[in-house]
Amino acid sequence: MTRVRGLLLSLLAAVLAVGLAPDPASATAPTVRFATFNASLNRGTEGELLADLSTPDDPQAQEAAEVIQRVRPDVLLINEFDYVPDNAAADAFRANYLAVGQQGADPIDYPYAYTAPVNTGVPTGFDLDHNGQVSGGNDAHGFGLFEGQYGLLVLSKHPIAFDEIRTFQNFLWKDMPGALLPDDPATPEPADWYPDAALDVLRLSSKSHWDVPITVGRRTVHFLVAHPTPPTFDGPEDRNGVRNHDEIRFWADYVGSRRQSRYIYDDQGDRGGLRPGSRFVIAGDYNADPLDGDSVDGAVNLLLDHRRIADPEPTSEGAVIAAEEQGQANTSHRGDPALDTADFSDTAPGNLRVDLVLPSRGLVQRGAGVFWPTPDSPLARLNDASDHHPVYLDLQPTR
Repeated sequence: MTRVRGLLLSLLAAVLAVGLAPDPASATAPTVRFATFNASLNRGTEGELLADLSTPDDPQAQEAAEVIQRVRPDVLLINEFDYVPDNAAADAFRANYLAVGQQGADPIDYPYAYTAPVNTGVPTGFDLDHNGQVSGGNDAHGFGLFEGQYGLLVLSKHPIAFDEIRTFQNFLWKDMPGALLPDDPATPEPADWYPDAALDVLRLSSKSHWDVPITVGRRTVHFLVAHPTPPTFDGPEDRNGVRNHDEIRFWADYVGSRRQSRYIYDDQGDRGGLRPGSRFVIAGDYNADPLDGDSVDGAVNLLLDHRRIADPEPTSEGAVIAAEEQGQANTSHRGDPALDTADFSDTAPGNLRVDLVLPSRGLVQRGAGVFWPTPDSPLARLNDASDHHPVYLDLQPTR
């Protein structure tokens, strides 16, 4: 009996040792850094961005490139990068800026790039802002002075499965069940800001929603990217606020159950959301803070509190110092300033957490952060590159 007991104790100790010992695979598996950066690489006229990027001496593009070189993402979404067909602007940015070391930073190479048309500046033919005229950015599917302004760009060191990309540029807002369509406060009818004829053409996405599959080793990670409209620049009807909410909700439904996502259709006519069990990372400037700012209450929490989505809560000391030094609106904020990602007007709305990189639950996280250098850092000069700061997340998606 004593011998048997001894063998059982030895076996138990061995089992516990295996459970407590570090996993060799986790120590050697490479991490992949996913990031989002609203680089403000937009221009006021069509063709201006391509002209600026066609030479290597545009100061703002140099700063944006250096930020990227300092953060060194493996997979990156750039918001507010004007769309130019055939990847022309993307190719110019890669060749003339990212491939050139900026201010002592090492060059960075992205062999894969994806961009596509967006809804900004695309006319609807309707007076969406009720100003008595049908013209300008406010009457477009997404605000823009020309088609493609404030576009999206995905850059990757890992192969992009281009044939499997799904885009949702043309999905109609009215086709979302329970959509928060804006209401005209001057009439008794509900949700009547837009006439039926306008709703028959009005798209949900102010830019676009993209599902970009990235191949990492033998695994596929769906990079789900978007840039919902700011919940401001409207009136009491809150047409941009409710649209921001529903643009955020789109991804919550897309990664949810089959029942939640069955209404969704892509630009090729294929229906349904993401296949259950798929790995994904949601990224972008979502223009909504969980506690502060002007967004519809709870809008971004549709993602942050989603059962299939993890929130790594990336922070920076630079954001804390900025909130303290700038004061004003920041002093009344309820959210933790360490989580802020955007440095907006100090009078209103103050600094907010609006830029997100959110992985699916189950993906192994190895770190996250916000690139917001403190004032005493030699890189503090890069805080002026954009009013947004890059957010990054390190994962081991091959496990």
